[in-house]
Amino acid sequence: MFNFIHAADIHLDSPLRGVEVHEESAREEIRGATRRAFDNLVDLALRERSAFILLAGDLFDSDWKDFNTGLYFAQRMARLREAEIQVFIVSGNHDAVSHVSKALHLPENVHVFSPRKPQTHKLESIQAAIHGQSYATRVVSEDLSRNYPAPVEGSFNIGLLHTALTGREGHEVYAPCTEDGLRAKGYQYWALGHVHGREIVQEGDPWIVFPGNPQGRNIRETGPKGCSLVTVNEGAVTNLEHVDLDVLRWNLCTVDVTGCRTREAVLEKTRDGLLRSLDSGEGRPVVTRLELRGATTMHQKLQANLIPWADALRTQAADLGGERLWLEKIRLRTREQLDLDTLIQSNEALGGLVRSLLNLDLDAQALREIDPDFDAFQNKLPAELLSGEEAFDPLHPGQWAEIREDVKNLLVAQLLESGARP
Repeated sequence: MFNFIHAADIHLDSPLRGVEVHEESAREEIRGATRRAFDNLVDLALRERSAFILLAGDLFDSDWKDFNTGLYFAQRMARLREAEIQVFIVSGNHDAVSHVSKALHLPENVHVFSPRKPQTHKLESIQAAIHGQSYATRVVSEDLSRNYPAPVEGSFNIGLLHTALTGREGHEVYAPCTEDGLRAKGYQYWALGHVHGREIVQEGDPWIVFPGNPQGRNIRETGPKGCSLVTVNEGAVTNLEHVDLDVLRWNLCTVDVTGCRTREAVLEKTRDGLLRSLDSGEGRPVVTRLELRGATTMHQKLQANLIPWADALRTQAADLGGERLWLEKIRLRTREQLDLDTLIQSNEALGGLVRSLLNLDLDAQALREIDPDFDAFQNKLPAELLSGEEAFDPLHPGQWAEIREDVKNLLVAQLLESGARP
């Protein structure tokens, strides 16, 4: 019997992007988080006396050029060497363009698979075989797994691969492959990387697993993060456990302020939400994005006084959590609280206009019918608008539904503010 650790997408020393936390202590905490999470992984391997560690790509982070990152990693590998723990790595799309990974000399217990063709490492003492291939370039469009070798008879066979399978939201479809294709190889375990969310794609015969990344790095990577600890006995997986490694959590805190009529009522609702965010950290610091939603008579006051409100909410977060709770951003998604039924019935002219607004059909296809130059306009949109955390996709129906509601609420509110009340 032996155990191994399956981890992926470490992104050591990944720089902050799009983070608006004001406290310097928070920035330092976040900057060092990927290293401290990786230290937790090394400590776990030592504590569990793991036979080996699998790192399924994106150990480093693209153009992150500080060679101290590589030195840190080599030192941690030397700790594992002293405990006779081997490490097997396939490079991913980020590693393929990393200056750090190309210049780094690693201890002899670390095995990086070739990008030229698939390789197999046999561990005769525990009857295990690990098959893998690294990325040669950032973009790999062919199915690497197709050329992986046949399983080693009498061994526990593992396929180590950086892929999004047939696709996962938010991830490029690199090294595309299918579950059927992986099953056909006859391995007992597929150790996948590239997708940052935990997912057991298939449980047994074979196991196909994304462990997720060990440490969330932005608001798109919320909740617990870690690795998979896998126990093998007599050639089969007998236990798979997700172990949390993260040292801080990211959390999206959505607060419904519907019906709130006073500042105190809004702050009471946000207090409850922030306490839930704090609890989600399970003792770890939490970086949270606070989003206020709902229909409230406080809508105009919130929109008109965003900076004072932001200061009040940051103060509230500091009061509740000290240095364990930071607000990453504050987003207002509120709308005016309107009694539209009464409004429509009491003013015939305004009622007709409001009904037209409520029935407004607004989406990409409708705009094409209204404006024949819509496609030309779409092609002129700047690249930064179409990519990133809050990318705008002109063809996404969900985004148009949100825009439609915003337009309706804005126009109705403007009508009321202009004095056209019943």
